[in-house]
Amino acid sequence: MRATLRWAHSDLRTHRGEALFLVLATAGIVMSLLLATALFGYATNPWQRTFTQAHGAHVWLHTGSSTDLGKLTGVEGVEAVAGPYATTATTLATRGTRAAVELRAAPELPRVGRPLLTAGHWLDPGTPHGVVLESSLARALLASPGDTLTLPRSDAKLTIIGVADSPEARYRPGEEAGLVWALPTAVPHPTGQVIGLRLSDPADTDYAVQRAVTILGAGAIGEVSTWQQARAEAQGDNRLLGQVLGLFGLGALVAAGFAVHGAIATRIRGHLRDISVLKAIGFTPSQVVRVFLCQHIAYALFGSVTATAVTETLGGRAPGRLGDAVRMWGILPGHTVAQFAIPSGAVLFIAATTGLAAWRAGRVPPVPGSRPAPATPTGRPRAARSPLRRNLVTGTRRALRLLVPPARSRGPLSAVMRRAIDAGVPAGLVLGWHTAVARPGRSLTTVARLALPLVLIVVAMSAWTTLDRFHSEPQKIGVPAALTVHTHHGLSDTDVRGLLHHDPQVAAVYPGVEVAALVPGQTATIALRGLGTRRSPYPYTLAEGHSPHASDEAVAGQGLLDLLNVRVGDWVRMTVGDQPQILHIVGRSIEPENAGRVISTSLDTLRENDPHITATLYQLRLRPGANPHAVAQRLTEAGHDQLDVHAATNPADELSPLRGVVAGLILVLALIGLVELLTAIGGTIRESDRDLLALKAIGLSPRQITAITMTATGCTALAAFLAAAAIGVPLALWLIDKQGISNGIGAGIAQSPPPALLVLLGTATVLGAAALAALPATRAARRRLADTLAAIA
Repeated sequence: MRATLRWAHSDLRTHRGEALFLVLATAGIVMSLLLATALFGYATNPWQRTFTQAHGAHVWLHTGSSTDLGKLTGVEGVEAVAGPYATTATTLATRGTRAAVELRAAPELPRVGRPLLTAGHWLDPGTPHGVVLESSLARALLASPGDTLTLPRSDAKLTIIGVADSPEARYRPGEEAGLVWALPTAVPHPTGQVIGLRLSDPADTDYAVQRAVTILGAGAIGEVSTWQQARAEAQGDNRLLGQVLGLFGLGALVAAGFAVHGAIATRIRGHLRDISVLKAIGFTPSQVVRVFLCQHIAYALFGSVTATAVTETLGGRAPGRLGDAVRMWGILPGHTVAQFAIPSGAVLFIAATTGLAAWRAGRVPPVPGSRPAPATPTGRPRAARSPLRRNLVTGTRRALRLLVPPARSRGPLSAVMRRAIDAGVPAGLVLGWHTAVARPGRSLTTVARLALPLVLIVVAMSAWTTLDRFHSEPQKIGVPAALTVHTHHGLSDTDVRGLLHHDPQVAAVYPGVEVAALVPGQTATIALRGLGTRRSPYPYTLAEGHSPHASDEAVAGQGLLDLLNVRVGDWVRMTVGDQPQILHIVGRSIEPENAGRVISTSLDTLRENDPHITATLYQLRLRPGANPHAVAQRLTEAGHDQLDVHAATNPADELSPLRGVVAGLILVLALIGLVELLTAIGGTIRESDRDLLALKAIGLSPRQITAITMTATGCTALAAFLAAAAIGVPLALWLIDKQGISNGIGAGIAQSPPPALLVLLGTATVLGAAALAALPATRAARRRLADTLAAIA
């Protein structure tokens, strides 16, 4: 045991850099996987915990105020009912911030769908105008208990007495109204009702909705929301962050495993004499295997423990969503199991990948075999050359025969290399290229190991480029308008258009309307939009097909196509109240809102089916360089509180944390690539001891000998980069589009890195590899002949 520890300690002192890189790479990989698990838990468990504690309803049905909802209490499969509650849609304002809300009359704290108070207290008859705000609405309004809310165009004021969490859909400006609970006296003129159904079997949600629609009638139901939609919305981009971290973490783990495997295999080839000595003094094959295996398991174990400790102590202090996820993860049931299972799995995976290489070390014979003698060269006579050129070519050929024995190579010198030498190409470059390609099997293995982290870096760069496109060109990802304006009663369409066109920064105004529609089968609600007119069509972002021109033509998002199981070219039927709408889908649009469950047509088409439809919203396209927030403020002031102006929702705003995640992953992958490069450089230098005598014998200088190793390393890095670019770019486009399809946005959002950025990455890879090889190659080239003879003896 003492001899084993002394040998491991000596090897650690000799290769400190490689050991440090292996530890850091393992730590980065394990940390990525731990953060991915935390984000997955943060994405799913908070909503599930809230739903369970609130005894949440699986289905919420919004109807008119005259509908008899008592019929639903006896529906098969309904376990309990929340409500019905009287509701009214209105707008609340505080500190200059406005929000569309649903004011819900709740005479007492509900038993089903019970709000979970996080601040303040529940409704009290002693405060008749007190209200409780849903937490996401309170955050948007920057409101807290004690603040006062005003109703536009009214002198009524409401006082916030509490803030509560709810498993229902969260507030989204311009898309989803916020939820406010109030006493019935604070809702004097309700315009609708809402009822929640808690089911005995959540899997029967679609069937329960169908039964409710059959009992009440399709025209009675205005909107349907289910627990699956609320859960998917709550998970949102946190789940995407977790998926990205998990994908890259697993890829980096595989790359690190191959890097460690290559490092051990290279060390074994460079330590054949040491291994033979160990066996000669009594080490058994199993002991030799344990020396290499335990050494690298120790590196992986140290890196995993370090990553776990750093994540546990410092992860909660990270800004934004990552810090919240780590803090929340600490109180979840599976936290302890994950903290043990993930590092242990990483260590076991690295141990499995290194086991084969360590087993090969145990098969090394106690007496290393001698290399076969070089064969006598044969060939056709060459034309007369100058004595200097003839000596150089002849010496180079002899050196190559010493470098690569004919029994293990394709030949000492190819025709291309002979012509290169005849043309005056420096011998260092020729010999470096030959070193890189002389042993195809080993060279391809090295290229493959180095290409794996480069492939993941290319994928990460594609994700970064796609996010940049979201910010710089929102019109290409389904957000052509910068502002959305909602109107109130009292302003005609002509007045609103005149007011909007009056602003000099407004380039175009597209009137529209958005209503909730029931899909065929009446199991879910989708968004039906009428935007623009035939004279001024809305600029949809299309991934396939064409924009709607003729009557009854429409475009749909990927989420709607998947929900209805239809394709471009099909006809779909939906119901808006009692009015059916039959539309022909002629294109697929990029729809980042409502999970892609949107079908859009022109406002003229909706008016043909229902002449009473009037525009209630306007999409505004601004002139280049305009400030959306300044324009929104001017329009709000000009509208005298009769216009709600919001900036268009850009999915990039919620994906901003991905930038830091991508940057960190690129650093981890670059670290793994450095480990692989150090391994390749070390193997090349260790195997060049015998070649050093031949190279010096033909008169090559130490600088030329150094150029051989640098050229070989650069060629290997170049081949790895070319392979990574050829594989990584298509893979990145496919992965990003698949993610877009799963989120309902659809394919067509992926963006490959700019060619200049790829060229920069390739240049940095090749030059960095050559620079990394310069110092050890220089030291080896300046080694004394006596030391070289002792090394190969």
